[in-house]
Amino acid sequence: MLTTLKTPYTDTRAGDLAWALGREPMPALARLDLELQGARVQLRLLGASHQVLLDEGGTFCSETVACIPGSRTPLPLGVSKRIDDWEYAFAARVETLSGGSFAGRAQELLALVADHPHGLAGTFPGSPHAFTALLVQRCGGQVHWRTWHAYPQERRLVVTHTRVGARVREPERVGV
Repeated sequence: MLTTLKTPYTDTRAGDLAWALGREPMPALARLDLELQGARVQLRLLGASHQVLLDEGGTFCSETVACIPGSRTPLPLGVSKRIDDWEYAFAARVETLSGGSFAGRAQELLALVADHPHGLAGTFPGSPHAFTALLVQRCGGQVHWRTWHAYPQERRLVVTHTRVGARVREPERVGV
């Protein structure tokens, strides 16, 4: 789903994004509610940021990547945590692209997410390459989501990948 967000694009920077786990739901400019094989997922656009809420079998996870006033937790390169019986893994990277590469990548990502039944993207009025996009999928006992936060004034794209779910166990080896 692709939407135009009803808020002006402000000069935020990729470096202003912070990460938080366990925050209460924040006011959303757009959201998509999904059921993925027993897992309830809500994708939320918070302007130049996102929040994903996951609820399955009584276990709840809330991930927020946003410009959070007063936050002391910058966007980490990676995080691994345990949430009840789940494993949570988060990774982030910042891509700096040339002007033409940035525009092409922005169009490619928006097309991918807009046409996907489990995708939500929001563009900002006045800047066709300023957007936030989320895409979620279920893989076995885990839920994965990817996000993209575009900053055209810097030609930077913040890309995150999160995996939450049942712990992946190695098969036991039996001696012969």
